[in-house]
Amino acid sequence: MSIKLEMLRTFSVAAQQGTLAGAAAVLGRTPSAVSMMLSQLEDDIGAPLFATDRKSRLTPLGHLVLEESLRATDVFDKSVDAIRRHVMSTAGIVRIAAVPSATVAIIPDVIAAFRVDHPDVRIEISDVDTAAVRRRIQRDEADIGILSAAPGHLLEGELIRSDDLGIVCAEGGPIHAAHLESVGTSDWALLRLEPLISNPLCELVDDTVVNDLLLASTLEARNTTAILSFVRRGFGASILPFDAVRNQPDGVEFFVPSRSIQQRELRKIKQDKELVRGPVFRFWSLLSG
Repeated sequence: MSIKLEMLRTFSVAAQQGTLAGAAAVLGRTPSAVSMMLSQLEDDIGAPLFATDRKSRLTPLGHLVLEESLRATDVFDKSVDAIRRHVMSTAGIVRIAAVPSATVAIIPDVIAAFRVDHPDVRIEISDVDTAAVRRRIQRDEADIGILSAAPGHLLEGELIRSDDLGIVCAEGGPIHAAHLESVGTSDWALLRLEPLISNPLCELVDDTVVNDLLLASTLEARNTTAILSFVRRGFGASILPFDAVRNQPDGVEFFVPSRSIQQRELRKIKQDKELVRGPVFRFWSLLSG
């Protein structure tokens, strides 16, 4: 049996498209060439993979072969991508997955310093939440990750900086007015005055009021720009770090409750097995507190 990777790729595309014409369009081949490749694969395996000549339904064996074909082609494609990235590293590429507040407060200054020595290096930034940062690092979809964590609750990676979490609300709204009247004695209970726009950072606040409001929240956003836009429109209030709102837009107010001050950490992570070098090492080094 001499099954080749290209046979498995052709089969998986044909199985997913359901027709020879559809597979041919995806693969950039003629239907007859696709049909010949599929016939050769079935001959090598020694059993039919399709229940009909129209390629619209798989046999039980076909389902098994499809699963293994997708697994094999996925591994091959990732290996090819890794090789290409290594080749490109002479010209330079740095892939960053970071929480939104880091892309606003940290990344711009790091890019400016980085470009002094590496002006031609390509930088790819993914603006995602902490869970997605971890996934991208684990799947080798990013070289460096920047995530948010509660102080002392996370041992992975290296600390970049800590900052205060606070309430972001509409200027002149109920929370803002109550805060002005509180004369420096505000707390998280002010969030009860408006609907909570939840986001993953809210979970870093250790407060029963916030926990209750999270359960009752009917609006969630994960992008800082979206959160600030919703707050400005009067949809409610939210919780963000100071770094995310230091240049807050008109119509939005931010303050740190004086009681039960809460902080978050920004930490940088990478794959432990990976030796960081070249442009990636330089970018990693610039991400310091």
